Amino acid sequence: MFGMRETMGMVNSEIEDKDRNSTNRTTMSRSTISAIESAIFWGYFITQIPGGLIAAAYPANKLFGAAIGSSCILNLFVPVLYDNPTGLIIVKVLQGLVEGVTYPACHGIMRYWAPPLERSRLATIAFSGCYAGVMFSMMVCGILMKKINLFAPFYFYSVIGVVWYICWLWLVFEKPSLHTCIEPKELIMIEKSLGSSQQHYTNPTLSSTPWKAFFTSLPCYAIFVANFCRSWNFYLLVLFQASYFKEAFGTTTAENACLGALPHFLMTLVVPAGGIMADRLRKKGILNTTQVRKLFNCGGFGLEATFFIAMAYSHTTLQGMTALTI
Repeated sequence: MFGMRETMGMVNSEIEDKDRNSTNRTTMSRSTISAIESAIFWGYFITQIPGGLIAAAYPANKLFGAAIGSSCILNLFVPVLYDNPTGLIIVKVLQGLVEGVTYPACHGIMRYWAPPLERSRLATIAFSGCYAGVMFSMMVCGILMKKINLFAPFYFYSVIGVVWYICWLWLVFEKPSLHTCIEPKELIMIEKSLGSSQQHYTNPTLSSTPWKAFFTSLPCYAIFVANFCRSWNFYLLVLFQASYFKEAFGTTTAENACLGALPHFLMTLVVPAGGIMADRLRKKGILNTTQVRKLFNCGGFGLEATFFIAMAYSHTTLQGMTALTI
């Protein structure tokens, strides 16, 4: 999913490179590119909250798989409509609508599969795929564009995504008790760790959801602001990292593919390590759950914001990439 998002930035960057050496310019304007890239988030925003209710009412694993599969099929239309900004925006909005349910669905899957004291570890391993996807996309896009053609990355992710969806339908089950080849020992361990919480669980609805408590909760607003700022930084990098380093420091597409992947590679390693450390601190009673969340959230986001500012004031590729990597 995040690999697909990264391809647009890499392809646009390569087109800009070719246009510099050509009299026939094909590059879209910056405002047009921004409108196309932001379109996916309009759809994404619309289905986030409904996605939580849908994931609670229906099997979350099927919802997650269908969302990724549908987005990959829609991605096939991107190269076909590349010279049609209006058509691209429509496709991107549709992709956002289906992808908006993926995060709620992830949590719905965890509800049945993740023992409470292993939840941080499992969640961070799962979500580290976001950064691994960006890292992989930067490298593979450069190779595909050079060896095959400019739009090969779009087709690559579409085909891989459809194949993944078929495997997902075959191998993934809603609950441990429904799995056809789970070991009895593992099944007992998961169900015992979840205890009676699943037995007394009732699916939330629009009427039963405590909306007033949400909108009057300061912790909810704090988490919202933290996620807003962190997502701003991350998606800015996903969409415009290649363009920024090319315009600010004159890097080539090949350099962006290699150097630009490094920060995301380290994130792929650090995020699961942070989940393991969080679970260990909780298990040993060194810190309680709230303390761990505050320390890791504020420490991680705060330092990230600091070095993001340092990157903005960098004067060389080395300075900018070092700040981004830290």
